Amino acid sequence: MPLFRTRLRVLRAQQDWTQAELAAYMGVTRQTINSIEKGRFHPNLRLAFKIARIFGKRIADVFIYEDI
Repeated sequence: MPLFRTRLRVLRAQQDWTQAELAAYMGVTRQTINSIEKGRFHPNLRLAFKIARIFGKRIADVFIYEDI
């Protein structure tokens, strides 16, 4: 079963941003950020690119996919 993880919470904490602040930058709800961080929601490619760009990272630096 594939494993999909995210470093979003860590990256957000490094910037000292709340979920609400990040959501406002991205134009999504705080609940969306929370769901991504908890692994309940996997963003589409467009949203993944947007998240990565906000942090100045590559998608692979934010989202980790392991096929185990």
